This record gives sequence, C-alpha cells and structure tokens, in this order.
Amino acid sequence: MFYDTASNRHGLAHDPFKAIVAPRPIGWIGTKGRDGSYNLSPYSFFNAVSDRPKIVMFSSSGRKDSLRNAQETGVFTANFVSADLLQPMNASSVAVPYGADEFSIAGLTPVLGKLVDAPYVGEAHAVLECRVTEIHTLKTIEGEGSDSHAVFGQVVGIHIDERVIRDGRFDVGLARPVTRLGYMDYAEIQPVFELFRPQAPAKPDQR
Repeated sequence: MFYDTASNRHGLAHDPFKAIVAPRPIGWIGTKGRDGSYNLSPYSFFNAVSDRPKIVMFSSSGRKDSLRNAQETGVFTANFVSADLLQPMNASSVAVPYGADEFSIAGLTPVLGKLVDAPYVGEAHAVLECRVTEIHTLKTIEGEGSDSHAVFGQVVGIHIDERVIRDGRFDVGLARPVTRLGYMDYAEIQPVFELFRPQAPAKPDQR
C-alpha cells in the first residue's frame, strides 16, 4: 500500500505513522514553574541528538506545561522510564490544570537537581539534568509554523542508580527501559544483545 500524507487517506483504523517510527524512548520531563510548582510529564517524541556536546530533545504538541516551564526557566530534567516505573509514568500523563503536581499524583519523590533548578524523579534509575539551548516551532515544507515545539537541552549533569551498573557499564538489562510504540502500545527491551560494526576490508597490496 501507499498513501500521501497530505490527504492521509491510509484506509486503516488508526494513523500508522508513530507505529512505524518505533520504538522511541520516553521523555519523562521534570520542570519547575516560576510560581514554584512542580511538573512531570511523559513525551513520546524524545531522543538524544548529539554526544559532543550531550544534547537531548523533546517535542511538545501544543504549548504544554513542560514547554512553558522550560522556556521560562531555561532548565529541565529527563528521567529514565524503567519497567518498575511504568504505572507511575502513566499516572503522570493525566491532564490536570497548570500548577498541579504530577509527582504527588503519581506517588513519586521529587528531588531538586544539583546543577539545575528543576525536579527529578528520585526513584528513576538515571536522570539527565539539562539546560535549554534552543526552542524551535517546527515548520511545514511550505514554511508555515505548526503547533509542535522542539526543546533542545544540553546535559550538564547525570545521575545513575549504582544498582544498574555492572562491569563498568550502565546495564540496560538491569535498568529495563520501557519504550513508546504507536497507538497505546509500549514495549520493554528484552533480550539485550551486542552487535559490532563490520571491519572495513583490507586494501589490496599496492606494490
């Protein structure tokens, strides 16, 4: 089958786009409002986009509370979603008025960052403390603005639960990350396996 996205006439019961671009890590974003309120929300459009410097990005469909707080304060945290925190993560996705504390709603412990004035999930196996570098309103191919906004943040501090470190590595088999698929689907990554890049073939002798 084929369909153009301008008409989006795919003939399926649900739009398959996000099911095709999968799995995606969950951006569990912690922020603090200017009024001192804490916010915690999961985003399905999230990823690392650079290693030098370390930069992550989450995208907000609409001007949601995480975007507002990150824009006003210039900081946020990205919290690792593990299988044991799946239900609290889902609980934090509830639609509530600005200023409502999703940490409390989800039964989680908020801890203020060491380098940024934003809360993180005390129970998370890993946390990235981030300072906003750029915020972009995404554009269409016609150059028109959309209601999607990408927030980029440089990672300035990293917390790791020592219980998920094994043989000098952050062990994803122990940390059990949960990923976002399409529709209402999620997945836990198991089993974990290694795959090394192939070696380039040796050049023929030039003698």
